[in-house]
Amino acid sequence: MEWQPEPENLRQLIQMLNSTNMADNAVQQQNNQLLEQLSQVPDFINYLLYVLVFMKDESSLVRTVAGLLLKNKVRQDFKRIQRDVLEYVVRKSIDGIGDPITMVRHTLGTVVATVVALGKVSNWPDVLPRLLQLLDSSDYTVVEGSWDILHKICEECDQELEEPMPDGTRPLNVMIPKFLTFFSAESPVLREYAISTTTLFVTQRSECMQPMMDTFVVELFKRANDDNAEVLKAVCKAVVALVESRPDKLMPELENVVNYMIHTTQHSDPDIAMEACEFWLSFCEQEELVESLKPFLDRVVPTLMRGMVYSEEDLLMLDNDDNDAILPDSDQDIRPRHHRARTHDQHQADTQASDGESDEESDDESDDDLDDYYAEWSLRKCSAASLDVMSTAFGDQILEFVLPVLKEELASEDWRIKEAGILALGAIADGCMSGMGPHLPSLLPYLVQWFKHKKALVRSIACWSASRYGKWAIFGSEPNTLKVYFEPLLAGLLEAMMDNNKRVQEAACSAFATIEEDAGPYMVPYIQPVLETLVRAFGLYQRKNMLILYDAVGTLAEAVGPELNQPQYVQRLMPTILERWENLQTYDQHMFPLFECLSAIALGLGPGFRPYAQPIYERSVHIAGETLQMCQQAQQDPSLDAPNKDLVIVALDLISSIVQALGEESQQLIAQHNCVALQLVGMCMVDAETDVRQSAFALLGDLAMNCFVLIQPQLEGIMQQLIPQIDSDFTHLNVCNNAAWSAGELALKAGDEVMQPYVSPLLERLVPLLNNANTPLTLAENAAITIGRLGLVCPSMVAPNLDAFAQRWCFVLASVKDNEEKASAFQGMMTMISANPHGISKAFLLFCQAAANWQTPDPRLMEMFVQTFAGLKQMAGNDWEASIGMLDPQSRQIIRERYNA
Repeated sequence: MEWQPEPENLRQLIQMLNSTNMADNAVQQQNNQLLEQLSQVPDFINYLLYVLVFMKDESSLVRTVAGLLLKNKVRQDFKRIQRDVLEYVVRKSIDGIGDPITMVRHTLGTVVATVVALGKVSNWPDVLPRLLQLLDSSDYTVVEGSWDILHKICEECDQELEEPMPDGTRPLNVMIPKFLTFFSAESPVLREYAISTTTLFVTQRSECMQPMMDTFVVELFKRANDDNAEVLKAVCKAVVALVESRPDKLMPELENVVNYMIHTTQHSDPDIAMEACEFWLSFCEQEELVESLKPFLDRVVPTLMRGMVYSEEDLLMLDNDDNDAILPDSDQDIRPRHHRARTHDQHQADTQASDGESDEESDDESDDDLDDYYAEWSLRKCSAASLDVMSTAFGDQILEFVLPVLKEELASEDWRIKEAGILALGAIADGCMSGMGPHLPSLLPYLVQWFKHKKALVRSIACWSASRYGKWAIFGSEPNTLKVYFEPLLAGLLEAMMDNNKRVQEAACSAFATIEEDAGPYMVPYIQPVLETLVRAFGLYQRKNMLILYDAVGTLAEAVGPELNQPQYVQRLMPTILERWENLQTYDQHMFPLFECLSAIALGLGPGFRPYAQPIYERSVHIAGETLQMCQQAQQDPSLDAPNKDLVIVALDLISSIVQALGEESQQLIAQHNCVALQLVGMCMVDAETDVRQSAFALLGDLAMNCFVLIQPQLEGIMQQLIPQIDSDFTHLNVCNNAAWSAGELALKAGDEVMQPYVSPLLERLVPLLNNANTPLTLAENAAITIGRLGLVCPSMVAPNLDAFAQRWCFVLASVKDNEEKASAFQGMMTMISANPHGISKAFLLFCQAAANWQTPDPRLMEMFVQTFAGLKQMAGNDWEASIGMLDPQSRQIIRERYNA
């Protein structure tokens, strides 16, 4: 007998569902209470299913909400729901898939896909055959509903569909041929389903898809001129998937494909054009393909540049020339921020990377650079990104196609076309900086003039584009480049930062931050006018732009460093910053960038931060402790909202900066407050969140350098927590990195006797890390530094193992810039060589190369090098000349002349 609901329970459920869209908070609270009561009814799932499938007289909203509650209930309680109940849900949902209401059909599809995904495809062997059978139904709604379920299952279970079912068949071997037959279906909805669903397996490089790839390509291009917009978008996405996964299927017909994509990139429907434009972005990111695009650049480049012109739809959203600086921002205007915890790294002598920033992080920031100026992803943004990538791939070669269009656009009286030209000029900056050099003396002044254009969108994009050429204005080969180009650029940006339009403020302030980061110490002569503008901006900016302003202040401090520590600068800046610090509520999202800003200021001012250290330190400690306590309470009581733990991270990082700024004077500050900072470090080193642990070990290292006397009584407990975090698999890379570095700092301060119990367990972890060729470079460098420091402090324990790590040690540290950490590590290496000279035998040439790479070793290190090479030369005897003869001539000369060997 079919299950039937109890009328009263059903009535209450319907009543509750009917009131779900009411805005009254009291009603919503009643609904939540009633829902909690009803969910205790044994057959609650069946009630929801009954409303969704059978109560067709109810509104589509009521039925859909019932279905979404059903899906959530299944997801939440899946492992506790009996199999027969789930089978009933799936069977009745598929039975109802022909419902005339699309929203209801798609909700049914979501329910079925959720059950199958959670329960695994192989445990529901009847579902896929039934759905494939229903695709042959004469009832369109049944076919469309079946496609909806199939698409969702394919999205959720793409890997499983490759695996054999209990009968030995792979589902995709049956599904894909069926899908391909729908590419030419009469209904455009079904065509779009078929193309987009099959494309999922092209993207995933499905093994089952490969034998059918030729058929896929043939059937796909039959739809190249489809009259339905959604189908055309699906075709474009499929072509992009082929570029990324199986470009070999396109290359034989590349000219036709390129012609088609050029044509479609200019489609009158901007959404279709945008999907087509993705082709150029993806194509240029494939290094092995990009050269084959060269014959078509004369047509592709102008097409992309035309695509950068704002559409009418864009302008409805963005074209605002109002003087809106006094209007408050709404919360939804402000994007969430995520603090990146501090990572300790060494600095490579042959790169410009610093601050522990990986290539991936740099790429992310570059993407954010574009994100700041173009709202959501659009044809305009995709065109600009494609030209950017294309300019990187082809360099100056594309200028012959860019410059004629650029000249025309920049001279246009139509502000939209001029603005697109300015965007293109910025987009090619990274890839074509050399080729643009001869044009920049005339172009850059124009960009600065356009900071005052009557259209806010022109002013804002001119700021961004100019910032992309900041390095040329600073380091260019033109005579007197700073005076002629950089100073007008800087003055123009400072003026634009005070624009009465918020979009221009944002663009100018972001551009200024980029410029000052590029300029570094070249900013020193301009600190006073910069500070005047920044302080004035604090009185003008609304909440959204205030976030960028904090970044700009912090970047200035990083750029000029100790030069900021002048009374006139400190007195101009700090009252404004302290006012913000004292007045902001702890959980205001502005606290995050303010913490970061203060960290940079503290490091810049160094000892000059002393007058402000105590109250800032006290509040930082309080915020970190309170946040940890609230997180702990929220774990114990799920009804409580846990605060954002990023507050702990930024607080720890600011405490680190204060300790670095004050040096050994920070010992008194920390002791005055009962060493609460050490308690925080102890808690945070074992926190569940990796970013918290990462910042805790960064702070531990700084405390070890400057406050070891406070740490020493707790050293045993600290080392028990620290050593396991040095993970040979570097599962949590940055935690492992900072733990390894802080261990070295502790070793230097602890000395031989105190450190001995920890040397062996540390080496057991550090040596495999160092010798693993897959260990990321920054981590390998810190492992090598710490091994060297352990060798300096406890040579009798480390030197016998020298042969186990010397080769990799020398290789890793050879290219690190000269610094104190590297110096102490090399002192340790030479102490170990003195104790075990045979241990360096296999690494002799690498050690010589690493020694030759030193630029300015300090006197103590120089003396040790001379003594070490004298000892090695004496040990080698008559073989010395043959040994160093294997070095390259330059290194050999350095060893002989600098180190007297």
